[in-house]
Amino acid sequence: MRRFILPLLIGLVIGGILHIVLVLVLPGILTTSAWDRIAALTADSPPTLGTPGAASAPIILSPPGPGEANPLRLDPELMYAACRIDLRAAPGRVAGALPQAFWSVAVYGRNGQVIYSTTNRDGLGRVLDIGVFNAAEVRLLAEQRFDVTDDLIVVEAEEDDALVVVRLAPPHPSARPRYAAALQALTCGSIGLI
Repeated sequence: MRRFILPLLIGLVIGGILHIVLVLVLPGILTTSAWDRIAALTADSPPTLGTPGAASAPIILSPPGPGEANPLRLDPELMYAACRIDLRAAPGRVAGALPQAFWSVAVYGRNGQVIYSTTNRDGLGRVLDIGVFNAAEVRLLAEQRFDVTDDLIVVEAEEDDALVVVRLAPPHPSARPRYAAALQALTCGSIGLI
């Protein structure tokens, strides 16, 4: 019995040490996050918004074809638009009208954690109007220093970099061009001080 316990204990200790080393080292080795992958897709255009009053169209993510690599793990049945937002100079805003069918929106930090998520099933209807603020900007918002509408969804981000992803679920393939136009009509912008 003793000759089995000692090798088992040695194996557990070595396994524990290996596990701790991998957990601590792996994030530094894997530098390609979703943020970096979306930045690579948009290297030709300035997708990061931070200038107050600046606005641009979102990044439309192409669905992967059969047998193609899918590093962002996109569902080929859904349509995606993304806005990268820099909160250092001003809060970010994503707004527009979306089709009546199911849609969802999620706000991610640069580290990939979901900060906020909702769907049109939460009573939002067709209109999306979401503002992303850092802690200092939330304080200014409380002092009513920003010009915002009453129906603005306010999201507080712990980091100054955020990624807003909008997902649409077309009911059939023939609706995809209309849904793509709705995603392209969204505005990714910044909110200025009053």
